[in-house]
Amino acid sequence: MSRPCIALLADPTSPEGCREYLARAVELLTGAPPVRVDSRHFATGGTGRGVRDGGRLRLRVPREGIDLAPDVVVLYEIPPHRRRAYAPFQDLLERHGAVTLAAGPDAWRAATEKNLTVERFRRDGVAQMETVVLSRPSPGETATVFERLGRDAWARPVVGTGGNDTFHVTTPAALADARAYYAERGTDWMLSRDAGNVTADGLRHQFRVFVLGGRVVHAREHLQPDPDIPCNTCQGATAVHIAPPDLPPRLTELAVAATASVGLPFAGVDLAVENGGVVFEVNVQPAFVDGDVEVAAVAVPYIQAHLDAWALAGGAARAAHRPSYPPQAVVGTRPEGFTASA
Repeated sequence: MSRPCIALLADPTSPEGCREYLARAVELLTGAPPVRVDSRHFATGGTGRGVRDGGRLRLRVPREGIDLAPDVVVLYEIPPHRRRAYAPFQDLLERHGAVTLAAGPDAWRAATEKNLTVERFRRDGVAQMETVVLSRPSPGETATVFERLGRDAWARPVVGTGGNDTFHVTTPAALADARAYYAERGTDWMLSRDAGNVTADGLRHQFRVFVLGGRVVHAREHLQPDPDIPCNTCQGATAVHIAPPDLPPRLTELAVAATASVGLPFAGVDLAVENGGVVFEVNVQPAFVDGDVEVAAVAVPYIQAHLDAWALAGGAARAAHRPSYPPQAVVGTRPEGFTASA
């Protein structure tokens, strides 16, 4: 059976290791590893070039000896603060009809820049906690917003990752510290009313729901022992996996609506069941938790969606059927990074 050439473009400086899980999924589905390429070659200012080769797109990085015409392009694990630099490459993929789920730059921006996400949610009626976007606010303006939000809010940068630079603000002193922090870094930020998403035993909790092609493929609940710290696994939260049928229907509805609102074909949506269900944010390229579960539940379906799109676009043959494989065949620990190669 003919196998497609799959190019996996990722930023090797990212500590998340998603590229390793995706590479494993490619090998499970096709029997062969992807061609790995350092995505930074194709960001603005990079040495990579995309040219038309017959009816296909050829990717070249002369100084690295990379020259290939992939059937499928998987673009993943791009840090949020670098995503704007990939807009020309995303446009190139679209112009050449490349098979990819990388979406377009507008969708990436709408999800990455949280001020735009808030606007999309308001436009489309996606439930969220009251949020105010701030750009170098005065102390008086900040205090007014804080009062309006009940003096219990979360401060976060417009562009951030992993819950870094995010603070639970409940006092005027903490508010002043947050304002000074963002001012020093010259970044716009937001204040959102606290959702009260704390369990009876005092754990802050929220849900991460993976949406692919308009349906939920996996979910997990994050439990954070410190209610003043974001519910990210990289911040110490524990992840509890949830099968899609066991997810509260309201959260399924919200996750699908939020993903559609920003225009993504795939996303990880953070939300809470409190307040009737509210969405916090949409992650363009959600990280995988270490272990076999999310390779099988998320990475494999994500790569399979690429293969299905390739087949629909007239690929030589469907690359492979979903295999039956033992759990031990899947990577269960975070491997080391990689060196760009072709």
